Amino acid sequence: MSAAPRRPVLKLLPHCGVSGKVKAFGRKGASEVKISRLAALGIAALALASAGTVIWQKAFRREPAGDGVPSSAAPAQGGPWTGALGREAVERALARKLETAPEYAPFIERLKTVFPSDYEAFLASLGQRSADDGDIGSADFVMAEAMRALRLSRGALAAKAGKDALEHVFDLQLAMLQALGAEDPNLCVNFLYGGGSTELLAFSAANRGLVTAQALAAADAISDGQVKKMEREPPTEEDFAFLEKVLRAKGLDKTEIEALLDGRIQSPAAAAERMCRAGQIYLETIAAMPEDSRLRIYSLAIELMARS
Repeated sequence: MSAAPRRPVLKLLPHCGVSGKVKAFGRKGASEVKISRLAALGIAALALASAGTVIWQKAFRREPAGDGVPSSAAPAQGGPWTGALGREAVERALARKLETAPEYAPFIERLKTVFPSDYEAFLASLGQRSADDGDIGSADFVMAEAMRALRLSRGALAAKAGKDALEHVFDLQLAMLQALGAEDPNLCVNFLYGGGSTELLAFSAANRGLVTAQALAAADAISDGQVKKMEREPPTEEDFAFLEKVLRAKGLDKTEIEALLDGRIQSPAAAAERMCRAGQIYLETIAAMPEDSRLRIYSLAIELMARS
């Protein structure tokens, strides 16, 4: 096995509540590494999902439970629902929401048919958070909740997916950053660092095809990983040394590289346009790395994020 990386890998998105050193899960003798902030964008529009949850809580003045991340768990088999709506009512409300946002229907149907237990957890989550008048939220919030339910339950399986399925997840993350950058560089940076905002949820509403493509890519990677069960070694020190060298060669300065590779936010922070572009360059650079290095980074990033 390669030498233990001394170079810190990026931190995970802040709202996931994980920082510092963690062990690479499931690898005998795996070295400790810091989690990547950007590479951990892997499994399905985390910032958009967070935005939905935060906005919905504020709308109904609900205090976040415990660590601020409400549970998506379904009620026990046969147990009571605690929201304003029961299961059948939630499904009817969901169908009405999908009539206004048909782009999301393919992912919801995939969740229902391929991952039925996660679909039930998703319905339960909507029921628990329904308003007094039975409203389950906007179609975009509903989609964010569906994505989150699958990530929390099965996200780690995507780390074991084959090359094509794994790469497609990150191709779409790059497409998301590019779309956000074209819309608003500040919004791009907000997404980059896991912020939640009404602007991000509005972006989701205006780009439902892209959000659905991300969600379906995540579902595909989870299904692929469940079948193929690919085991990969964690990234090596050489992987990250090479990555840093290429980023420098592409014009990123010390502040930007430290923000990407170490999770350090300098004061003053890099301009939004430059930081948004730096994030895109980062993902483009990983995509162009030798296959073994690239897949090691992708796999570890998804696994750590899903288990956070």
